[in-house]
Amino acid sequence: MTPPVRPVRILLCDDHAVVRAGLLALLGGEPEIEVVGEAGSGEEAVALAARLGPDVVLMDLQLGPGIDGVEATRRITSGAGAGTANVLVLTTYDTDADITRAIEAGATGYLLKAERPEELFAAIRAAAQGRTTLSPPVASRVMARMRSPRPTLTERELDILGQLSQGLGNRDIARALFISEATVKTHLGRIYEKLGVDTRAGAVAVANEQRLLS
Repeated sequence: MTPPVRPVRILLCDDHAVVRAGLLALLGGEPEIEVVGEAGSGEEAVALAARLGPDVVLMDLQLGPGIDGVEATRRITSGAGAGTANVLVLTTYDTDADITRAIEAGATGYLLKAERPEELFAAIRAAAQGRTTLSPPVASRVMARMRSPRPTLTERELDILGQLSQGLGNRDIARALFISEATVKTHLGRIYEKLGVDTRAGAVAVANEQRLLS
């Protein structure tokens, strides 16, 4: 007699209670999936992952006050919270910067909330086995970035990007490089355009991914 298959144990992390309730209802109908806990913040997800030992953490990226989903993912996958769970990102955000940061943080998969339930179930099972699943739009972005040539930044732009990676604001960067804040802003605009991002965190993430500062 074949022994019963142990269900995949899931921890949900989303700061919207209505979303968590919807996921609970959806996943509750799958006999091979068991939701063992839910978290409304990144800090709570890290703590529960360590305490409950789920197979997969279903993680949103934007979590309101506190650490975001990327940092929570990094702590869970690095073992900082003593957990061993794989993290499957489930979000509405599909920018290059978001995808890059999540994957670099250790996410096993990246799924968009627009996917069909069957795709979510399959991605959860894959994540439990350590296999990667990407939504088609996400996979397309990843492939496009891999095929695109490494962006060429000027020496000054690299200087500013280096200061940016240290967490400095525009005023401090201007003082460090003996230029005006207006010049810093102009260079930042060009850096964002070349790297295909629209935030400081995104620029730093892409710079690390493409080893622009090494």
